[in-house]
Amino acid sequence: MTAPRTPRKALGRLSLPERTFVTDALRTETVGGVLLLIAAVAALVWANVPALRSSYASVSDFHLGPSALGLDLSVAHWAADGLLAIFFFVAGIELKRELVAGDLKDPKAAALPVVAALCGMAVPALVYTITNTAGGGSLAGWAVPTATDIAFALAVLAVIGTSLPSALRAFLLTLAVVDDLFAILIIAVFFTDTLNFAALGGAVAGLAVFWLLLRKGVRGWYVHVPLGLAIWALMYNSGIHATIAGVAMGLMLRCHTREGESRSPGERIEHLVRPLSAGLAVPLFALFSAGVAFSGSAIADVFTRPETLGVVLGLVVGKTLGIFGGTWLTARFTRASLSEDLAWADVLAVATLAGIGFTVSLLIGELAFTGDPAMTDGVKAAVLTGSLIATALATVLLKMRNTKYRRMTEEENRDDDRSGVPDVYEEDDPAYHLRMAAIHERKAAEHRRLAREKADGRHGLAEVTGGAGEEGGGPA
Repeated sequence: MTAPRTPRKALGRLSLPERTFVTDALRTETVGGVLLLIAAVAALVWANVPALRSSYASVSDFHLGPSALGLDLSVAHWAADGLLAIFFFVAGIELKRELVAGDLKDPKAAALPVVAALCGMAVPALVYTITNTAGGGSLAGWAVPTATDIAFALAVLAVIGTSLPSALRAFLLTLAVVDDLFAILIIAVFFTDTLNFAALGGAVAGLAVFWLLLRKGVRGWYVHVPLGLAIWALMYNSGIHATIAGVAMGLMLRCHTREGESRSPGERIEHLVRPLSAGLAVPLFALFSAGVAFSGSAIADVFTRPETLGVVLGLVVGKTLGIFGGTWLTARFTRASLSEDLAWADVLAVATLAGIGFTVSLLIGELAFTGDPAMTDGVKAAVLTGSLIATALATVLLKMRNTKYRRMTEEENRDDDRSGVPDVYEEDDPAYHLRMAAIHERKAAEHRRLAREKADGRHGLAEVTGGAGEEGGGPA
């Protein structure tokens, strides 16, 4: 007879190495999210204060770079096409690691975040399409509300959901990585008008050389950085968005360890580049992309024009329904079941938080409405508005659940045997139970000693009381 198969727990407890990785990644992304928020606020102030507005436009439109190489770009263009490639390079490494060593390695475990990410992109696009079909708007921006901003979402999560279980944090992180991958595919497939096949061939050849050098074990930034810049420049001139070069190189890095290695090359490089991405590249992109001039009429237009209303509804309603619905459908029609430590309200809070679509949504908005500055600014305002509403709703939901999260976190981090490893990861280890038995025996011995002392004390008190009564006939 075969043993019955137990249902797999969706969003169950992570392994200790995976939990450590997620914690480190979240720590850096949280700092990056705070810097991103500061940059966005600075951009809005810079673009809306009358005395500073003209300088913002002048700096954003200032051109620099070698025109002979087709790289005479504005500062805003360099931020969107250049610096953001660093962000996508890190996203590529994260995705590769998830595929070979993380949750996406197991197809059954990967089904949940992949289905949730796909539904979390399809439903917002559908919401946008329905809104603009009914309102007679342009369908060009259907992809704008499909993306989740990982740094911004995790920053909010760190501030509000301080005690969120690590499994839910990992779910959001993995979901956002998968989301980024499909956003990159959308950019490559739907926002490439013309192709320069010579430049594209050069970029592919450069990627082949990059891959070969990695396989041969060639190290040294002085080799890989110039080659990476050349690949990026060729990709940009090919007509495909240059950030594709970043994710392609990230996916080529080896993310599994070999004998004698404490960390894989991908993990080492990610550790070095992630602070540059989270602390410099993404905030600078936000600084030169979020500078939208706001006024009472502009805010009103967000809710009256079908294109901008579709973006807001896609981020706030579509993302929540898509991710929550995809997760529920996966748990309903597969062997996966939600961990008993969690409630569906927890998943709803995280799904709402994924409606923050800042970085990549702004990028897709620029690509979707190229040549229409008024519509581009309107879509940017809609992205900011939708992200703000999603943040507010997620904050309310997370605050309502935070007490339960705190108790769960305390239980998850308890280390009664003082081994340095949380007890929940040692429950199947006989040595753990022997250590706990020794601790309880010491406590029992201490309690027996205290019991004897208390009993002796009461006995002595009784003798004194009784003797005093016999001699004097009165109280002792």
